[in-house]
Amino acid sequence: MNERKLETMEKSELAREYFFKGYNCAQSVALAFTEELGMSKETVARTVSGFGGGFGRMREMCGAVSGMVFVLSVLRGYGEPVSGDPKTACYALIQKAVNRYKEANGSYICRVLLGLDEAEGTPVAEERTAQYYEKRPCPNLCACAAGITAELLHQTQEG
Repeated sequence: MNERKLETMEKSELAREYFFKGYNCAQSVALAFTEELGMSKETVARTVSGFGGGFGRMREMCGAVSGMVFVLSVLRGYGEPVSGDPKTACYALIQKAVNRYKEANGSYICRVLLGLDEAEGTPVAEERTAQYYEKRPCPNLCACAAGITAELLHQTQEG
């Protein structure tokens, strides 16, 4: 197995493991890239904490996608108020990532991925029990997002 494929699988599994440790989807994906981000684990987890549950359990944009966009933006985004090539390149990368995720999972909307007609209407997170994990596709969604992120980071290596 080539090194790139192995690293992609490792990032996917790491994201899945973080979810099983109790982190939300956005945190799980972002934490898989802590080393590359050059940030502490706590900083990464805090920075994306509100993106879990589709933006604070509102069940909108999937947290795994938000984590993916965060990582790609930090590592391949732009830092100056520009237009043109840097902005276009960043947006093209994000669209590629999100479209791959949607192709793989059918949506990037949390409530659709969870099979909900509407959000639960509460910010209170469910307790992480065996039953919770059985009914949630989230560990696999985190793994998918981390894998896409790793692949795109390799494809767009700087330098």
